Amino acid sequence: MGINLAHKWGTGLAPEQFIAGMTKNKEAFLDWYERFVWENGEDRQFFASLRHRDDIRCLILAADWCGDVVRNVPVLFRALAEAEIPTEVLIMEEHLDVMDQFLTMGGRAIPIAIFTDTGGHVLAKWGPRPAYIQAVMVAFKQANPDRNAPDYEEKIKAAREEVRQKYGQNTDYQQAIVKELREVLSAI
Repeated sequence: MGINLAHKWGTGLAPEQFIAGMTKNKEAFLDWYERFVWENGEDRQFFASLRHRDDIRCLILAADWCGDVVRNVPVLFRALAEAEIPTEVLIMEEHLDVMDQFLTMGGRAIPIAIFTDTGGHVLAKWGPRPAYIQAVMVAFKQANPDRNAPDYEEKIKAAREEVRQKYGQNTDYQQAIVKELREVLSAI
């Protein structure tokens, strides 16, 4: 990817600091965090097998006001903790320079998990949502390229509601994130 984020290490928050500093959605975030389970023993073993690697770091662009952060970052925290991958959270509004290098379909979407080597070179990224949920927004953007169209707001609302429905009320979506993270990390 040619991007180096070495200068960002030490400027972010540890996962515990991010959670402690949350002023919005903290209860929901902790609920999803507590509800996380390893449904597949092989997945858990894969993440545990990364503990001997000291060459991977993760920076997560996030903000507590974002629903996708509330849903997805607890899973990132759990998986990265299992792998013992050093992780810092960059609050999006404080790190727009980084955010703008990791746009999703031209827009700022969070969370984005950025995996680097120890020298800060970007190796891979994940986010902002599991692929099957992100597909809703991809289809929306393709069908509605004009943000100024009279029915744009109405249609984006409908797309966001469909995203909410795809997440559902249970933790199934968390396993999709685990599988996607495993694929991303396997390729590093």
